[in-house]
Amino acid sequence: MGYISELRELTGSRPLLLTGVGVGVLDGLGRILLKKDFDGRWGIPGGFMELGESAEQAGRREVLEETAIEIDGLTLVTVVSGPQTFTRLENGDEYYSVTIVYAAHAAGDQEPRADGKETADARFFRPDELPEGLNPMIRQQIMQYINSRK
Repeated sequence: MGYISELRELTGSRPLLLTGVGVGVLDGLGRILLKKDFDGRWGIPGGFMELGESAEQAGRREVLEETAIEIDGLTLVTVVSGPQTFTRLENGDEYYSVTIVYAAHAAGDQEPRADGKETADARFFRPDELPEGLNPMIRQQIMQYINSRK
């Protein structure tokens, strides 16, 4: 049983504050790695931290699990928190997230592979060809980051 499941046994569906990471991964051509969930939404690889895990470890783990891409160093981009992060799941569980967002580079020339569990598809996209179904906030952050590097 995982940490969040154990918390849910104690708190029921009451809102929790959960810490996660998201990683914007660029390849050698300046393309961004995106993964598609089974609900059809595209986003950057990421997820919640496990007990005893650093944010950097969680970022590396999530990218590898969801896309089979190994990454080089992580650079802090931003921290996303506040009322806009509130989520109510279909089962009634509620949470607010604090998401630590990093940028990284793919280590060498690698092709992404979806894990088939959390990720339905994983691909690199040019910034001018980002897919439909990408969260507008993520789209904005990607473009701000790309433009800040010019």
